[in-house]
Amino acid sequence: MTDQPQLRANPVFAALDTPDLDQALAWAEALRGHVGGVKTGLEFFSANGADGVRRIVDLGLPVFLDLKFHDIPNTVAGAVRAVADLGAAIVNVHAAGGPAMLAAAREAAERPGRGTRPMVIAVTVLTSLDDSDLSAVGQSVPARDQVVRLAQLAQSEGLDGVVCSPAEITAIRAACGADFKLIVPGIRPSWAATGDQKRITTPAQARDDGADILVIGRPITGADDPGAAAERIADELGQ
Repeated sequence: MTDQPQLRANPVFAALDTPDLDQALAWAEALRGHVGGVKTGLEFFSANGADGVRRIVDLGLPVFLDLKFHDIPNTVAGAVRAVADLGAAIVNVHAAGGPAMLAAAREAAERPGRGTRPMVIAVTVLTSLDDSDLSAVGQSVPARDQVVRLAQLAQSEGLDGVVCSPAEITAIRAACGADFKLIVPGIRPSWAATGDQKRITTPAQARDDGADILVIGRPITGADDPGAAAERIADELGQ
């Protein structure tokens, strides 16, 4: 089995949510030494593709490639194999894709001959959704219950952890144990605007509840000095 990547002590991953490669590179350069890693997502990947991801990876920060694959198992396996060779530390898929898709993603990341494999993380319920949003798409259970169910499914298929909101950290810890990785967006320092996230908390509270990685975007990248903003958050976390 291939080894997992080693992550840094600082739990903050800065979200580089932009299609502009030069801007993403500038943010990443400014944040080196102030964050534990960076996240790039669909917006960035759609504009810059694999070459853009490699440019970010080459800066030396762990990269969470947040593409949220959700398709039939064979297609997701192919997609994970393709992005696993880009050097990202973390890739993700939607837990709602089901057991066979989750297993296919894990197996693809563990391809023989690859030295360090990316962690494979499952997305549970997007942090922009709450109970009323789930009801609108035909899911009658509360968001918290749905998140825990999907986390247990991901764990049963051998994935490394899940993406969840701050509101579900303690429930997933209780259901899945201490070694299951929790990547938590919806993090807002007390001095930052809420934005479009609905299930949020502060960095220190999420860390204390048991989050492993805190994904923070606009409070860092929207600041006049992203490095100083990241350092302020690190100081609040005692890093």
